[in-house]
Amino acid sequence: MELITQIDKNKLPKHIAIIMDGNGRWAKKKGKERAFGHENGVKAVRQTVEAAAEIGVEYLTFYAFSTENWDRPKAEVDTLMELLVQAIQTQTDDLNKNGVRIQAIGDLESLPLKCQHELQEAINLTSKNKRLTAIIAISYSSKWEIVNAVKKIGNDIRNGKVSPEDITNEVFSSYLCTKDIPDPDFLIRTSGEQRISNFLLWQLAYAEFYFTPVLWPDFNKDELFKAVIDFQNRERRFGKTNIL
Repeated sequence: MELITQIDKNKLPKHIAIIMDGNGRWAKKKGKERAFGHENGVKAVRQTVEAAAEIGVEYLTFYAFSTENWDRPKAEVDTLMELLVQAIQTQTDDLNKNGVRIQAIGDLESLPLKCQHELQEAINLTSKNKRLTAIIAISYSSKWEIVNAVKKIGNDIRNGKVSPEDITNEVFSSYLCTKDIPDPDFLIRTSGEQRISNFLLWQLAYAEFYFTPVLWPDFNKDELFKAVIDFQNRERRFGKTNIL
C-alpha cells in the first residue's frame, strides 16, 4: 500500500516547519566535500515541496541558513548562497506551474545583493499562487527575530503608537517575521539530531516534533508522508486534558 493512501487529508498539519540537517555528513559518507551534500539537499527540497502540495499542506517552512551559519568557512557560505540563487532561477517556473508561492523570513538585508534580488523576484513572480506557501528562513535565528521585535515594540512605545499594557501574545506576534503566517503545528528535523537550533522558538510553542535519522539529501516524498502519518496518530491537547 502506498504511504500517501494512508494519509487522512482532513487531519493534515496546516504548517510544517523543517530543519534540513545532515548535508555535510551525507557528503562525507560518500567521500565528497560538503558542497556536494548541499547540492543534493536542493533535490530533497523539491521533492518535499511537491509532496506537501500533493497532499494539501498549506504552509511549508525550510530552515535554509541561520545567522550563526555566517561563521562557517567562506567557501561553504559562498556555495550555499550560489545554490540558493541557482535554485530560485531554475525552479520558479515549476513553482508557478504547481501553484507554489515563495516567501522569506530572516535578516534578508544581510544577504548578498544578487541573492536579495533573485529572492525578491521569485517572491514577486509567485505572489498570486495559492496552492502552497513555501517559506525560506534564511539568515534567520529566533533570538535575532525576538530581539528585533522587542526593539520595534520599544520604538513604538517611545513614539506613543502602543502602550506596555497593550502588549499581548497576539500583539507581540505581529512584530515577528511570521506575522502573516500561521504558527507551525508540526516540526520535522532530519539527521537524528534532537534540538531546534534557534528556529521559530516563539512559533513552535505547541507544535508536534518529529525527529528522523534520515539525512536531508535522502529525504523524499515517502519520508514526508511517514512523518505526516505519525503526526496524525498523535493526540494534541494544547496543555489541556481529555479526561472529564
